[in-house]
Amino acid sequence: MSDAIAVENLGKKYTISHRHREDHSSMRDMLSHGMSALGKKLFHPFTSSHSPVSEEFWALSQVSFQVKQGERIGIIGKNGAGKSTLLKILSRITEPTTGSARIKGRVASLLEVGTGFHPELTGRENIYLNGAILGMSRQEIRKNFDQIVAFSEIEKFLDTPVKRYSSGMYVRLAFAVAAHLEPEILIVDEVLAVGDAAFQKKCLGKMEEVGSEGRTVLFVSHNMAAIKYLCGSVLLLEGGRKVSAGKPEPVIAQYLGSDSSADDNRCLETVLERSGNGRVIFSDFFVEDGHGNRIANVLTGDDVVFVFRIKSGQANPGQIDVGFSLHNQSGDTLSVLYSSYQNSLFEVDASGYLDIRCALKEFSFASGRLVVKGRLLVNGEEADWPRVPLGYVDVENGDFFGTGNLGFSGNVSLLVKGQWK
Repeated sequence: MSDAIAVENLGKKYTISHRHREDHSSMRDMLSHGMSALGKKLFHPFTSSHSPVSEEFWALSQVSFQVKQGERIGIIGKNGAGKSTLLKILSRITEPTTGSARIKGRVASLLEVGTGFHPELTGRENIYLNGAILGMSRQEIRKNFDQIVAFSEIEKFLDTPVKRYSSGMYVRLAFAVAAHLEPEILIVDEVLAVGDAAFQKKCLGKMEEVGSEGRTVLFVSHNMAAIKYLCGSVLLLEGGRKVSAGKPEPVIAQYLGSDSSADDNRCLETVLERSGNGRVIFSDFFVEDGHGNRIANVLTGDDVVFVFRIKSGQANPGQIDVGFSLHNQSGDTLSVLYSSYQNSLFEVDASGYLDIRCALKEFSFASGRLVVKGRLLVNGEEADWPRVPLGYVDVENGDFFGTGNLGFSGNVSLLVKGQWK
């Protein structure tokens, strides 16, 4: 299968200017500076009193990848990683500084709300305008017109100037136009986040359909569940460079594991605020995914493992019972679990350290930050109870239900599955 997109050593440089500002703390200083500046202008009219300092900023640097025809590829990375710059180059909105991007086929882009729309024209007129920009004949546009209107659900406002549309209406119409005017390549940025949950699901279904028809989809999103559901491969950008590319699960795990929130988990051995006899103490806490990779963020519905590192101050201290609780940031207790509830007790070996893992299948907590607290018992007696959290776990929306529906996004703590009939 031929390449729909071939990117080689792509780079985009911007020049940022900084102008020095002088501090004048008093009225006399300001007047003195003003007279001095006026004198310079009179006697040296072509000399600037403020010399700007320029700085080069590479939004993209040496990025190379290929996308096969009909492939659905996700592009992920933190804010400022270069995702939107890459899409603007591929959409021919901006030119690269170095390298090349070869594109085979007609491209439809949805990069930000209202892109390509004329605010004074009605929704109906903008459908025809966008179709003409894509190189379609009036007959081709007319063939898809009813489908576009039905998908966007704005029939009532079709002859209203789009400048009066809400952002949600803008996105509905823009996506409908981009997806239904039969482009060979569909490029979609995070703009879908403006729509409600039902519309997002509808868009994901349409993009899946577009891909199944042999057309190519590039999808940028911070929603890892949507990326995993839709895309067959994922490209990870960081600081304008390609970090990795491949199957969704390992690349997403690498992205989640690189999150700076991992720094919130502290060295527990040095914590002073704790009670217990000290026969064993918490030494460390971290979270792994189902493949043993250490991560900072967890997707709802994924298998995760909580790892508690235990340190013993003496040989064979006794039977260890590990307990932990999960709390929201308001301090409400959401769940409590002790290993003894499931008849699991542990012993420290001669090394003095022991990693105890608690596997949690289909993690059911909704998106948000969880506070993890812990307690250790030895032979039924309290050994260690830190008065500070063991650490934090940031949860992102995932495909908990296995249907692509991310569930209610309101103020909930726990997702549950039902058996409906």
